Order: sequence, then structure tokens, then C-alpha cells
Amino acid sequence: MTLEKCYILVLTFCCFACKGQEAFDVSKLNLSIPTTGNSWVITDVHNSSEVISKTGISNWKDPNAIIRTYFHLDAPATVPFGIVAQVTSGNSKIKVSYGEHSKVIELSNTSVDTIYIGDYTAKTKGYQYIDLQGIQTDSDAFASVSALVLGSEKDSLVDYVRDDFYFGRRGPSTHLIYETPEEVDIEWFYNEIEIDVDQDVIGSYFMANGFAEGYFGIQVNSDTERRILFSIWSPYKTDDPSSIPEAYKIKLLKKGAGVTTGKFGNEGSGGQSYKVFNWKAGMRYKFLTRIKPNGDDSTTYTSYFFDPETDNWHLIASFKRPKTSTYLARPYSFLENFIPNTGALPRRGGFYNQWMRDTKGQWHHITEAKFSADATARKDARLDYSGGIQDEGFYLMNCGFTNDHTPIGTVLKRNSKQTAPEIDFETLE
Repeated sequence: MTLEKCYILVLTFCCFACKGQEAFDVSKLNLSIPTTGNSWVITDVHNSSEVISKTGISNWKDPNAIIRTYFHLDAPATVPFGIVAQVTSGNSKIKVSYGEHSKVIELSNTSVDTIYIGDYTAKTKGYQYIDLQGIQTDSDAFASVSALVLGSEKDSLVDYVRDDFYFGRRGPSTHLIYETPEEVDIEWFYNEIEIDVDQDVIGSYFMANGFAEGYFGIQVNSDTERRILFSIWSPYKTDDPSSIPEAYKIKLLKKGAGVTTGKFGNEGSGGQSYKVFNWKAGMRYKFLTRIKPNGDDSTTYTSYFFDPETDNWHLIASFKRPKTSTYLARPYSFLENFIPNTGALPRRGGFYNQWMRDTKGQWHHITEAKFSADATARKDARLDYSGGIQDEGFYLMNCGFTNDHTPIGTVLKRNSKQTAPEIDFETLE
């Protein structure tokens, strides 16, 4: 082969190589998914806040940490994607896993840049995710990543948390809105809760007896603490309990043994009571709330908790709410997550045997509920929520980026073959 032919062959090969490595136009990555609201350290979700800050992924030092970013596709699709990232100094190698593929990329840019990764293919609609894991770095952290970016001509194809990141990370709250007997005044509200085994996730509040002015249920506060919580909102609208005028304050009338009482704020304000109690998943607990107007423009709210292991009703607390004259109004149950770091974990609870007792002593069986959810769900920031019928009761589920989804407004009807609760009201504290 002549030298001239060798030169032409090499030149031709180089041209094909250059063409194969043609840079992707990152301006096509037009959808930005903020990591601050959509990413978790799935290898340790409880400590996600150490890596996921208000600016996104930062302080990323642990090579064992897998950071997962979630998004929802409304149809099967193939979309190009990348990340918006930078390093402090030196070079970092990062493994990106997506679908059935993974790729190691090297970052050396010290200013924010968009790095194209590849094409993500979803064979079905629903929740998708992309994982990042640090491999090697010359700096004190692998990288800062503010967003996952996708390319799509249809913005409506992709759902994710776009704003209100605190509530987006907490996940959607779900509700059962119960039918209320007409033309009678309801004085007592009875409900039962049994949490499915392994669904008692930290940050969960399974609320049994909700009404227009307050709520009563059980929480998982930490690895070592669980509570029974009963609270009444003040009629004075504020998130700061210290600003409530005296005439609008909730008054404690009595409380049970071992119950702590005080004020609460941030989501409305009022009077709060709780009892530290190691309730268990797989065990059925009973809840009873009395709502009785006093005839002086005030109403008394009293809640009791039944522990099957002691076979007794226990007083939690009794509060007086001023500027209020009502019996039970707007009865409901709900399930919420109050710890953003655990918003990537699913939880589920069963709600059973709802009854209401009127002022004449007549019990009314409640067999119908309308499923509902909060603002996070209603604006499609999160779609991982559901409710339905379970073992002649209702269930609520949220979080975990599952594809279990129940349309808001769905009416649920359960079996009515149950007997009214037998309660000796005279012996209640």
C-alpha cells in the first residue's frame, strides 16, 4: 500500500470516528427535574437531608450512597436525558444507572454545565428512576447535581415535584371522607385502625377520627418512639400559637395518665395532646371521640384510645374550643407522612368498623367513604397514592413511588355486616 493510500484511509477513519462522536445538542433537554424535590439516598433514606439540600445534590462523599431521582411518565417513551452538575476541583467518575443500562462518566467542569448521558427507554407508563453513584474523585465530594434533565416535545408527558419541595418530599396525603347521617346530631365518632405489617414507616400518621376542628390517631415518630396524638385547632387562624388571643385559645379540661399536652403550630395552631405508646403493626386499635356543644358558644372535644392488650379505654385528653357550637362535622380519616426524608418509602393502613352515635343514643353504621388527597396529589406533583376496600374495611396508601393510584373522588362502599360497638360510657374517664 502506498503512503498516499494509507493517508487517505486514516483520514477516512478519523472522519467516521468524529461523526460517531458528534456532540448531542443539550438544548434539546428542555425538562428540568430539580434533585432537591425528587431525589433520595435510597441506601439510607433517613439521612437523605445530609446529601439532598435546597440546592440539590451536594456534600456527596459516600461511594456506597446510591442517589435515586424519580419521575413519572404518562406513556411509554424513549427520551434523551442528562444531568446539570459541576465539581469543586479535579476529576470525578460517576456511575449512572438507568433502566437496563449503566454508564460511567467523568466530570471535570468547575462551573455548572449540562452533561448528556443517553436515552432512557420506558416500556410502560408509570414511575421511573435514574441512579447516581460516586466511583472516584480528586476532590472532597463527587459532584453537585442540581437537576436531572429530559428531552420531550410534550411537557405533559412527565410528572414530578416542580415546587413546594418540602411537601413534595413528604409525599401526598390521602383521605377517607365518611358519609354522615342526616337530620341527627352526632355526638360520638368510633373507628378502628390496623396497620399492615411492615407498613409502619417512620414519619407516618394514621389518623382515625378527623373532624372539622381537629384530629386523633397514631404516629411513628422514630425507631424508638410511637405516639397517640389528639389535637384541636384554634378558631383563630394562624401558624403561630403564641399570637392567639386569650379568647380564642384552646383550654385543656383534663388529660389521661402519661399524656403530654401543649400547643402546636405551623399547620394552623391550637391545643395538642399525645401519649408515648408502643402500638404495634398487625394489631387492631379502637378510637372514640366525643364532640358536645356546651351551650355557651364553646364545644368540648374528648378522645379515648382502646388498648386490646389491657382491654380498657384510656382517656387521652379533653379540650374546650371557644367560638364554636357544633356536634360532629366533616368526619374523615387520613394517612400522611410528616418526615420528608421518608417520602420515598411506601406505607399503608387499614380503617375498619366506623360508627357514629347520635344524641339520642342511636348508633349509625358508616359503610361509605369518598377517597380524596391533598394539594401535592391534586397538582400531579406525586401520583403514588391510593385507597380502597380491604377485609371489609377501607385502606389508605401513599408514598414509595408505587404505581398504585386511585382517582380522587372515587366512592368506596364496604360490607355492612358488622355490629355496633359495646361501650360502657359511664365508666369512661
